[in-house]
Amino acid sequence: MKVLLLAGGFGTRLSEETELKPKPMVQVGGRPILWHIMKLYSHFGFNDFVILLGYKGYVIKEYFANYFLHQSNVTIDLKNNTTEIHKNTAEPWRITLLDTGKDTMTGGRVKRAADFIDENPFMLTYGDGVSDLNIQHLLDFHKKHGKLMTMTSAQPEGRFGALQIGSDGTVEKFLEKPKGDGGWINAGFFVCQPEVIQYINDDSTILERTPMETLAKEGQMMTYKHTGFWKPMDTLRDKNQLEDLWQTGHAPWKIWS
Repeated sequence: MKVLLLAGGFGTRLSEETELKPKPMVQVGGRPILWHIMKLYSHFGFNDFVILLGYKGYVIKEYFANYFLHQSNVTIDLKNNTTEIHKNTAEPWRITLLDTGKDTMTGGRVKRAADFIDENPFMLTYGDGVSDLNIQHLLDFHKKHGKLMTMTSAQPEGRFGALQIGSDGTVEKFLEKPKGDGGWINAGFFVCQPEVIQYINDDSTILERTPMETLAKEGQMMTYKHTGFWKPMDTLRDKNQLEDLWQTGHAPWKIWS
C-alpha cells in the first residue's frame, strides 16, 4: 500500500528553520521529522512512499539521493573516484519524489499523485506531525467500516478547530473552534479509497475544505480516535519540545527498535 506524505508547504510559522529548507526537513534528534514519520510507517511494514514535494523540494531529493552519505561512514578515494560505504544503514524504503508545484494546495498535491496510486487504497499524512499511532489498527478500522476515508483524530492542547463526531464514529461536520477542552481534531494519518481523488478538482483545492467536508456530508468519512501521543511541529516551540523528548530518551513516537 502506498503512503503519501504531504511535504510541500512553506512552514511560515517555523520561519526560523524553514528559510533554507522545507518544514519536513527540520531536524529532531539529528534527522528530519519526515524520517521519523517514515520510520513509524515502516515499523508496521509500510515501506512504499510517495513524497509530495513543493517548496524547496530539491532539499528532500538531495537528502534521499545521498542517504548513504547522511547515514553511514564512508571512505572517498578522490584519486580513483570511488566511494566505499561502511556499515550500511539503509532502510527498506521505496521512495517516489514527486514535484507537485510550489503553490499547489493539499488536495491538488494528492490529485497529482493519482497515477502512482492507480486503483488501490492509500495512506496519507502530513510531513510535520509525529505519533505513536498503531498504523495496523488504523488500517483494520478502515477496512471494517467500508467508507471512503478514515481520518485519525486526536485531542491536543485545545488551540485547534474540532470535529463533531457521531456515536458510531462518523464525522458529521467541522467546527471552527472547539466547544471546550476535549475537542477532537484532524491529526492526519488518513486511509483513503482511490475514489477520494474524484472529490478533488485541481491544484487550488484544499483537501481539508470541500473534499473532506463533502465526504463528511455524504457519510463517507470515519474517524479513528487516537488517545495516545500526537504532536505537530508548527512552531519553534513545538520543535524544541520534540527535541527535548528525543534527547532525554522520552520520545513516545519512537516505537521502532
